[in-house]
Amino acid sequence: MTMQQFTFEDLKRILLAGAGAEEGVDLDGEILDTSFEDLGYESLALLETGSRIERQYGITLDDDALTDSPTPRSLIEAVNARLAVSTSTAA
Repeated sequence: MTMQQFTFEDLKRILLAGAGAEEGVDLDGEILDTSFEDLGYESLALLETGSRIERQYGITLDDDALTDSPTPRSLIEAVNARLAVSTSTAA
């Protein structure tokens, strides 16, 4: 079974659909290591983002996945780790 990958493009799409973007924030820039707080995404926006990821990718994220992922890069890594576990248990 091929493992599904969660990409930066996927995250941007979900962030924009769920919470939009703060004025002056360029999600197409080099933001992988910029904190969500600095990007204008607060805890409620991240909870909505997590819910959308779970629904679209058929996974469950631990509560810590969002709170321990302060940057886009760390959230993408957390989602891909969960997708890998989901794929290995489905095989």
